[in-house]
Amino acid sequence: MQALSFRQAGRVPTKATKATKGTGTQRAGGSGYRKSESEALWLPGISRPDWLDGSMPGDRGFDPLGLSKPDDYVQIGIFFFGIDEQDQNMAQNVKGAVEGFLQPDRTTITTNKFAPYEEVFGLQRFKENELIHGRWCMLARLGCVVAEASTGVSWVDAGKVELDGASFIGLTLPFDLTQLVIIETLLVSTIEFYRNDELDPELRLYPGGPFDPLGLADKSEEQTFRLKTAEIKHGRLAMALAIGEGAVSSLAKFANSL
Repeated sequence: MQALSFRQAGRVPTKATKATKGTGTQRAGGSGYRKSESEALWLPGISRPDWLDGSMPGDRGFDPLGLSKPDDYVQIGIFFFGIDEQDQNMAQNVKGAVEGFLQPDRTTITTNKFAPYEEVFGLQRFKENELIHGRWCMLARLGCVVAEASTGVSWVDAGKVELDGASFIGLTLPFDLTQLVIIETLLVSTIEFYRNDELDPELRLYPGGPFDPLGLADKSEEQTFRLKTAEIKHGRLAMALAIGEGAVSSLAKFANSL
């Protein structure tokens, strides 16, 4: 069976065919059904930055401030050419000559467990931080849902409740709030300390082994890339949700206090 339908603007006929299993409804004709040939970027109509080539999972060309742009540093001569003159009593101050350019290493990971990257504004470091923060945020959002469902206490009031005595899923804990903060700080610091033992950039993000009990990373390269993209998307959504929910909850409590 075939049915004809018409767009109101211009009365352009479109043809809808019977839906088949696994393919859905196929439509032909009309500008509304044309497949876009442009690249999927974070904002329609923009151009991808040169330093983001789309090879990373979840890369949609988002870097409006150019923080990950690989800039070079200028080295001004000191010995032979002299540095910039800065004598305010002179009518003219001669600037120092450029002796060379310095491009820092943004990808090498050092053995310094507290600062493994030598360059702060490096694309590899931004990639790692975003993924790690996204994972922690997804875990935190799940923790908020489970805690609220099991105790009936909103996560916004969790700290206030802990002041009266620490508890977990209705079980009383022999710790006060200060001790809990110290314990959590030590645990997270220990995890990060041992994670920085890994010097391979890829294994720092996707260690596999016990962190991949279902063996999802053993799939094809294309399937693995899709899973990595899905993970970073969910992590970004969780981070945006945490910011939005925190702002709304804070405004609501402020409004109730008026």
